[in-house]
Amino acid sequence: MYKSGLMELEAVVAIARLGSFRAAAVDLDVSPTAIGNAVSSLENRLGVRLFNRTTRNVALTSAGREYVEAIAPALSDIRNAARAVADHSRKPTGTLRFSCSLGGGRQLLMPFVFEYLRRYDRMKVEIVTEGRLIDIIKDGFDAGVRLAEAVPQDMIAVPLGPDTRHVVVGAPSYFANKSRPTAPADLMDHECIRARYSSGALYRWEFERHGEAMRIDVPGSLTLDEPDMIAQASRAGLGLAYVGEWMVADDITSGRLVEVLSEWTPSYPGYCFYYPGRRHMAASLRAFVDLAKEMVFRNRAAP
Repeated sequence: MYKSGLMELEAVVAIARLGSFRAAAVDLDVSPTAIGNAVSSLENRLGVRLFNRTTRNVALTSAGREYVEAIAPALSDIRNAARAVADHSRKPTGTLRFSCSLGGGRQLLMPFVFEYLRRYDRMKVEIVTEGRLIDIIKDGFDAGVRLAEAVPQDMIAVPLGPDTRHVVVGAPSYFANKSRPTAPADLMDHECIRARYSSGALYRWEFERHGEAMRIDVPGSLTLDEPDMIAQASRAGLGLAYVGEWMVADDITSGRLVEVLSEWTPSYPGYCFYYPGRRHMAASLRAFVDLAKEMVFRNRAAP
């Protein structure tokens, strides 16, 4: 890892992120003793305890949490400024870390990453997918990919593709004994494959037409928490699914799935690649931003 010379601050942020003095030492490529001494020195100078330590756990104190939230953005600025100067005349090297939703990572981020690694063979890329929206700066990520509506307002966003939409689909075998719904209210008479958020809450299907919007807690005997599994269950004829159009486009074209209620599922802004709006940017991230913009422009210009 790049050494900024701010060992005490680097140590505190790394421990907060990783939850362990030993893991922070590995991440910063220093000894556990050096990490412990750096934190103790900083705590003595500040006159407050930043971490509560036991033999099994390390947790930020309230003062430590406030301190990390304050210094993490500034420390990221310092790292980026140093990297930008150091990498100014060199081919990008190092590791880019991305946080994204599963759909964003699988459907849109990966083509860009493949091209990026082909162009910059000295780079490494790490992609972490999870449902919850995180603070990419605080958690040590360089950038993220989310639906446009979920991108924090203080971030710079680059659309990775056209508008997208969700669709309601069912297998032909399901409709063999069921009439097709013509309005969202008809779903109450159907078997629907329900979705549950990572938080535990059930997702209510969203519809809109002519300015009329509604959310429906659909009935169903099967509840899943992963979109691919929901689509798979629908293909098997177990019920109607509400999934991203990009996930089942081939199924609709081939006839394996039938779309219904299309007039109730308008398009909306799709996935965006986003990153902090800092004045200084590492050459590795700048190269990815430039590549993303280039590929988006090329895709839009294609017939």
